Amino acid sequence: MPEAKPGPVPELRFPEFRDAGPWEVKRLGELVETVTPPKKLQTSEYLPSGRFPIIDQSPSDVCGWTNDETAMVQADFPLVVFGDHSCVVKLANGPFAQGADGIKILAPTSEIEARFLFLSLQADPIEQKGYKRHFSTLKEKQIPFPRKDTGEQQKIADCLRSLDDLIRAEKRRLEALSAHKTGLMQCLFPAIGQTTPRLRFPEFEGAGPWEVKRLGDSEIARFIRERVAAEDVPLGHYVSTVNLLPAFCGLSPEPEKPPAGSAIAYREGDILMSNIRPYLQKVWVADRSGGASNDVLVVRPSKSVVKSFLSQLLMSERFISHVMGGAKGVKMPRGDLEQIQDFEVPLPARPEQQKIADCLTALDDLIRAQGETIEALKTHKRGLIQRLFPREVG
Repeated sequence: MPEAKPGPVPELRFPEFRDAGPWEVKRLGELVETVTPPKKLQTSEYLPSGRFPIIDQSPSDVCGWTNDETAMVQADFPLVVFGDHSCVVKLANGPFAQGADGIKILAPTSEIEARFLFLSLQADPIEQKGYKRHFSTLKEKQIPFPRKDTGEQQKIADCLRSLDDLIRAEKRRLEALSAHKTGLMQCLFPAIGQTTPRLRFPEFEGAGPWEVKRLGDSEIARFIRERVAAEDVPLGHYVSTVNLLPAFCGLSPEPEKPPAGSAIAYREGDILMSNIRPYLQKVWVADRSGGASNDVLVVRPSKSVVKSFLSQLLMSERFISHVMGGAKGVKMPRGDLEQIQDFEVPLPARPEQQKIADCLTALDDLIRAQGETIEALKTHKRGLIQRLFPREVG
């Protein structure tokens, strides 16, 4: 076996290891053995649920499920999984099936902990260079590591695992808040075909049934067609199907330049939605004025409707399901404008609209703050990894 050569020292070290000396360095190919799966499942065989997870080179930790026991990878877990084309690195803690082609399953030797190796590859990832195979590059990668018997590998892995546990707990809280909002909206708005909601604020319990209007009715909203010259759209004020974020997450901070010509003129307070692949839930309430691409619908609420009430309704599963019900096309479904304009808007009096909107907006603020907490923890983890692992290998 080749001699291990002296390696670097990480910037941040636990107190008990500060005098332990430099880490060793070896090629990754010397620290792992590849595991051959009994079979590879094609994407057409993926199930939405099942007994065993399927892992492939996509970004998701689990990309599908199977009930096929004969496809199970048999080895000592945990294992490191490397996307040969995508360069995605995952940690498999238990039995799984390999999906399709393009991953390498790596079993660490006795010199290195699987989780430590996984974290090391996160700290200094392989750069993806097109859709080619990268495992030959990975095998030559220099991996710095402390001796396993010192306990430093385990200490680093345990520290970052506890941070992962905290991130998962915060994600569960975010999911609970989102589920609570979904359930609350189902109660605060009348069911389809009805005019009275199941749940009403006390001051509105005897206010009578709601009206039902069409989204395209002039007293509800107007679909904007006015244009603005591209050169008159400030940087960061152009909206397309690309920079609208999915899952009602707003607008990407990365500015996009409008193409030559003109764009649909929108104002602050307008509701913008991508009409391509509506299921992605790309809906945004504008906080500025600017221009939008032709594949973005611009809805301007009328003065008789509380803007935030209407925006809550249009940023709901109820509205997205309606749009998808009339969408045309398979690979790139596009919403049908007439179908969208026919969406039924249940409408109480303005004071009740405002009360509902304020309630849901407050919940949105909690959801947004929770998302920011998760992102802060992820940023902290990335910074910690960079300091716990040496940046350069000599």
